[in-house]
This record gives sequence, C-alpha cells and structure tokens, in this order.
Amino acid sequence: MLSADMQHTIYQSLADKKFQRKKSFAVLIDPDKVNYASLDHLIKISVDANVDYFFVGGSLVVSDYLEECVNSIKSRCSIPVILFPGSPSQITASADALLYLSLISGRNPELLIGQHVVSAPLIKKSGLEVMPTGYMVVDGGAPTTVSYISNASPLPSDKKEIAMCTAMAGEMLGMKLIYMDAGSGAKKPISESIIESVSSCIQIPLIIGGGIISPEKAYLNCKAGADVIVVGNAIEKDPQLIVEMSSAIHSSMIIPGVI
Repeated sequence: MLSADMQHTIYQSLADKKFQRKKSFAVLIDPDKVNYASLDHLIKISVDANVDYFFVGGSLVVSDYLEECVNSIKSRCSIPVILFPGSPSQITASADALLYLSLISGRNPELLIGQHVVSAPLIKKSGLEVMPTGYMVVDGGAPTTVSYISNASPLPSDKKEIAMCTAMAGEMLGMKLIYMDAGSGAKKPISESIIESVSSCIQIPLIIGGGIISPEKAYLNCKAGADVIVVGNAIEKDPQLIVEMSSAIHSSMIIPGVI
C-alpha cells in the first residue's frame, strides 16, 4: 500500500488530470488470465509505455491469485493499483485504491447497495482509498459476463439520452467517477456520440472500457470526452498493443483553443 502521506491521492490525481484535460490509460488485469511470467511481461511493457494505472479484477475471479497479483505489481513498479471488483470477495489491502462500484444502469438492488452493505466493514478496515463509482453497462452487441452476473439489462447503445440522465443522476447522488463499460470482448464498443453526450453533462471523471481494440478507437474516445481508457481483453491477446494504445491516449490531450 501507499505510505500514509501518499494515501487518498489517486482520486485527486484523476480530478486534476480532468481539469488539465489530460487523458489516462489503465491496463485491466484479470487475475484468472495471467501467470507470473505473463504478468511480469505486462508490467515491463506498461512501465516503458508510461501506463497511468493498473485496474485489477474481473466479473469472475475463480483463482486465489488476486492478492499475489497485486503484490507482484507493487513490488515491480510504482504504477498505482486500483481494484475493479466483480464481487465483495475481490478485495485486498495490498492495492492502493478501490472502485466502489454501484451498478446505476441496472435495477438489481444487490449491486446498487446490497453487496456494499456486506463489504463495508471489510473495506473500511482495509484502509484502501475508496472511490464511489457509478457503473454503467452499455450494450456491446453480445452477451457479456458482467450482464449475466449482474442479472441486469445493459443500457441501449443507441439511446444516449438514457445514458446522459443515468450519469447525471449518479453524479448528483454523490458518485465521484462514472464508468461506462461495454463489457469484456464487446463486439461494439461504446460510440463516441454517447461518450460526448455523457461527458458534456457531468463534471466528474469519465472512464470508458469494453471492446476497445485499436489505438485509433482509444484516441477517438478521448477526443469525445473520455478521461480514462481501460483496455484488457485486447492486450491479453497482444501485450505489445499497450505501447500503441498509451501513445494514442496520451497524445489526445485537448488544448483549449486548439482544434
């Protein structure tokens, strides 16, 4: 974990970057899909490519490798590790921060507040920096693990008004981040039109993930208003893609007055 004087700064860094119109790249690591050798390779590439964050977690984590995975990352680099949990069991105090996800796009009370009640004592005790996150699943054109596990229908991909109102409600309810996700391996990533619409109506950082398989798409998402791009499935297949993704995302910084 971060030292006492460094704790509780990750959200501030996200907020500061949004204010400065800087874009961030998060590499998503599913503990079930890596081993020591592949994780070490991912870390080396990510450090060289100036990746901003590691997100660790998944809709299903069936191995016992979560804590070891986080510790391996922490021992090899200084890139912040943020938990992206699919369930209350995916918690380790070894990480730096936690996306405390509330599925505001669905109507399943367990994922709106139920599991949070169960996990609250453990998370409080962990000392993790907790970042309340409005999680919005958007239809990616194919059934995904997150849709199945959440037992909730995703937001229609062609109804940007619904996405806008959902994000606004999340912000007004006190969420500090909005995370729009098309799901791992989505056939259709979230459109720039929806990203632009949602970004224009909220003040908090906007995270986009799911189905982003090219640097060009990552770049366009940033230009549309995404503050953080999350890529997992694509780099599991081709880790070298991290370099191109990072370059595209970091080159998309919006400079006021410059088109």
